[in-house]
Amino acid sequence: MFERFQEFFQNLTSDNSKKGFAPDDPRIAVAALCMQVMEADGQVKDSETKRLRKLLKEQYGLDRKQLDALMAAGQEAESDAVDYYRFTSDLKRHLNTEQRLELIGVLWDIVYADGERSEMEDDAIWRIAELLGVSARERIQKRQEAARRVTDAEVIQDDAD
Repeated sequence: MFERFQEFFQNLTSDNSKKGFAPDDPRIAVAALCMQVMEADGQVKDSETKRLRKLLKEQYGLDRKQLDALMAAGQEAESDAVDYYRFTSDLKRHLNTEQRLELIGVLWDIVYADGERSEMEDDAIWRIAELLGVSARERIQKRQEAARRVTDAEVIQDDAD
């Protein structure tokens, strides 16, 4: 699973410096969309924030200071945005079809980080997927894959107990 995320995030940053975040840096758009999905159900749980931080840190190779800067930039961008279009239009230009599909998978993994899925989160990802040109079938497939990973992780945890 992490290999898939690593490839996705590395492709995003191939032309970007890890030290600074320009306003049009696609990493900010990714972080902001993840935050919007996390906030869709009206509550951001620690497990969701930890999951996002872990993904961003590992996949972008950021140290704590850089990670904090990216999270702050993503939060600021998310707070300033009135809709998803600002981020999806930028990402649609930077990402190929496969990468857009992987982004939807990342968003579902963020949703399932707290073990729950709400109607509002479903709606947020549906809108984002539509704006990115990801089909309903592909979006649902990514949701099912994320749900299976959660179930598989629970089974492994139960076996360990």
